[in-house]
Amino acid sequence: MADTFLLKVADLTTTNATTIYTVPATDEAAVPPVKPTTAIIKSIRVANDSGDNDTITLTITRSSAVYAIETVKAVNANLSTEMLSMPLVANEGDIIKATAATANRLHVLLSVLEIT
Repeated sequence: MADTFLLKVADLTTTNATTIYTVPATDEAAVPPVKPTTAIIKSIRVANDSGDNDTITLTITRSSAVYAIETVKAVNANLSTEMLSMPLVANEGDIIKATAATANRLHVLLSVLEIT
């Protein structure tokens, strides 16, 4: 088993759902092979670099089902906020997405531990 810490970042330049992180899916035929992966998301930090308050929605998609992590969470002007109060476990193929209420204000930093 290998542990890999990663930081995934995104600048939310649109109001569309933006993929922040996807847990790798097993692919033994790939070079190098992709082993089964479990992800422990330690932190999702959102920074607002504008002078106006904004909101963000975070979701996790599993297969075709979408589940809310945070819905219309306020992020005050020129501040940052932590979205998680405890780690979040994600499985192969799970997708974390963020949607900003306003484009070009919010940045997302996701810290994850991948266990293979």
